[in-house]
Amino acid sequence: MLELSFDNPDELVTVTHALSTRSRVDILRLLISQNLNIVEIAEALKLPVSTVASNIKVLEAARLINTELLPASRGAMKVCSRNYDDIHIALNLEKAIPKGDIQVYEVDMPIGHYSDCEVSPTCGMANGEGMIIREDEPASFFHPKHVGAQIMWFRKGYVEYLMPLEIPREAVIESLELSMEMCSEAPNYDHNWPSDISVWINGVEIGMWTCPGDFGDRRGKLNPAWWFEWSTQYGLLKTWRVDKNKTTLDMEKISAVDLDQLNLQNSHKLRVRIGIKPDAVHQGGVNLFGRQFGDYDQNIKMTVHYAIH
Repeated sequence: MLELSFDNPDELVTVTHALSTRSRVDILRLLISQNLNIVEIAEALKLPVSTVASNIKVLEAARLINTELLPASRGAMKVCSRNYDDIHIALNLEKAIPKGDIQVYEVDMPIGHYSDCEVSPTCGMANGEGMIIREDEPASFFHPKHVGAQIMWFRKGYVEYLMPLEIPREAVIESLELSMEMCSEAPNYDHNWPSDISVWINGVEIGMWTCPGDFGDRRGKLNPAWWFEWSTQYGLLKTWRVDKNKTTLDMEKISAVDLDQLNLQNSHKLRVRIGIKPDAVHQGGVNLFGRQFGDYDQNIKMTVHYAIH
């Protein structure tokens, strides 16, 4: 999350200027689920390439997107990706937050810190130095070394995390978000390898995402030097959000599951499960990325917005 306030007025002006036109907002929306080059953005928005290029410069100057030059059939192409899922602008100069205002509780959960699992090959995990368990051996997922995983994959099954929920007992939760980088799990990699990946909270399935494939056409931006060129390289950053009315995935409604169904009140913990249902149409597995792999410098991030009434 990008935090903006009067404490840094120059940054506040730069970012709000970058968000001041519909074209730039549309560009950010396009980059929610995938990285695109300037030509692809221009085609999607039906805008001249020159117009998109100038808007990309403004968004890049505001640090809202990141660009990278990658080889193309003719020369190089500039590929764009988002840097932030949320922007919070604080215009209140008071330090204390009065009752009724929305407050934020965040948990950064390393992908290897799961509390339960049931997986099937292909499966394995690695960190920045190398493989940390025996590949394709499900029992190895219970080895103590699993807490150090920075990339993890399995074809079937699930991993489950016990998340702390340390908010005041009188707090009323307004929304809960889960953000993580993930993709399918194919032999080596395959961009046409769909997988129906589900997420559960306290045993309730909040939604399912059909990932289109396992991505390996280029190196992940954060991958260590030892990581194999022929293997999975990066995923897509996906954000599930449950509020009082529905569940969304990257701001699009995917189910009618709401907060009341999750049994969150008066509890200081919750269970998050990520996996493939046994009856899923596309059982293409899961890759989960930590801070040292893929494109995004984050673990599994939980964000809870709540108010004290």
